Amino acid sequence: MHPMLNIAVRAARKAGNLIAKNYETPDAVETSQKGSNDFVTNVDRDAERLIIEVIRKSYPQHTIITEESGELAGEDKDVQWVIDPLDGTTNFIKRFPHFAVSIAVRVKGRTEVAVVYDPMRNELFSAARGQGAQLNGYRLRSSTARDLDGAILATGFPFKAKQHSVPFINVVSKLFTQCADFRRTGSAALDLAYVAAGRTDGYFEIGLKPWDFAGGELLVREAGGLVTDFTGGHGYLQSGNLVAGNPRVVRAILASMRDELSEALKR
Repeated sequence: MHPMLNIAVRAARKAGNLIAKNYETPDAVETSQKGSNDFVTNVDRDAERLIIEVIRKSYPQHTIITEESGELAGEDKDVQWVIDPLDGTTNFIKRFPHFAVSIAVRVKGRTEVAVVYDPMRNELFSAARGQGAQLNGYRLRSSTARDLDGAILATGFPFKAKQHSVPFINVVSKLFTQCADFRRTGSAALDLAYVAAGRTDGYFEIGLKPWDFAGGELLVREAGGLVTDFTGGHGYLQSGNLVAGNPRVVRAILASMRDELSEALKR
């Protein structure tokens, strides 16, 4: 196993155990609002602290980018750990048991290692670049759907960017007439992991942050899938507008989107 993957797995499991324990004792969870429809709990912060501790013990010189603490610069700027300690915080607060820990390691801008851990189902999705993606040790393959006919697509509503609601709803409406059904579960990291596992055939979302998709993106690629922005390029690293799935499904989603996108969403 890639040595950094080993540490990422250890950190994700440790954080996941803490999250699962707190899920059982909701009275101890303290919630605050950090933005419009954007919440954080003491559990997010405690899980993040645990992850940072595990990484720092093995790699004190690496840079760490986290959802709650921002960038913790290390001497080595070339290696970045990109962390979401609890992706799906709103689900966690509402006691909707669908959330995950996401950890990715980027070396010189390229993601090398990824872990997405769902502590409620004890499902550990992992990938190392060029070595495939796994779920609890078993090899993952993305869906074999040939087009949108019969496909199950996942998405997330742009609840932090409601100015995009009209083009978003138009895209969903157009795709819905062509695919079998939609899923909307509230965790981008797990949405991408599920695409990698072939549980859904494709996924798109507006305005994700790097820690939302850094881990899941590598999982999809290593399972044989494709990740692009809304115009088929790589702009999603900046915009967070992302489409994922097997290559045929991604092409079909992009073709359906084309005429519905506002100028702001073409970046």
